[in-house]
Amino acid sequence: MSQKYIEVSGKTIEDALAEALATLNMDRDSVSVEIIEKPKSGFLGIGAVPAKIRVSYEYSKADKTRDFLEELFKLMKMEAAVTIGEEEEGRLNVSLSGDEMGLMIGRRGENLDALQYITNLAVNKNETDRVRVNIDTENYREKREESLERLAKRVADKVLKYGRSVSLEPMPPSERRVVHAFLQDYKGITTFSTGSEPQRRVIVAPAGAQNKRERDSKK
Repeated sequence: MSQKYIEVSGKTIEDALAEALATLNMDRDSVSVEIIEKPKSGFLGIGAVPAKIRVSYEYSKADKTRDFLEELFKLMKMEAAVTIGEEEEGRLNVSLSGDEMGLMIGRRGENLDALQYITNLAVNKNETDRVRVNIDTENYREKREESLERLAKRVADKVLKYGRSVSLEPMPPSERRVVHAFLQDYKGITTFSTGSEPQRRVIVAPAGAQNKRERDSKK
């Protein structure tokens, strides 16, 4: 949690405060006010000085995340509603909704992963207390994880039946981790990754095929 502030001028302190609250879309109890300069009426209106105040408010990681995403979607000319849950154990879960979420997801979630990556960079910039921002839309990630687990089971059963290794299609790190985790206790099966990004892929193999290089490739 950090603090931000805006400075606002008005004919009176009350006018300046009302403008600040309207700008921030906040209520009086959510801000602190410092009077920088009191208003002066001057003589016959000549030399009048407006009131100037500094209005401070708490700026959470959730606020920072929302502001970044809404500004990004504005630049992209894309309509998207941003819903952010409470921060828990250093994590923020963000749900996006709108008519163009298929485009936002991209092929196998690549666009969604890229959005999540740059959002984490932006939100944690110049911060010592970092937070992990997880972004999802239309429950895509849960559906994709379930799909990957079904695939992993089918392939593992095939490997056990024929005794031959099977190479899966290239996947991003997050999806490879799902496969490794799902099959880590699968009797008679081992998994490892091979290749370089973005063509790195999971190999599902009989347990006897594992060697040291493979044990070091669970990524």
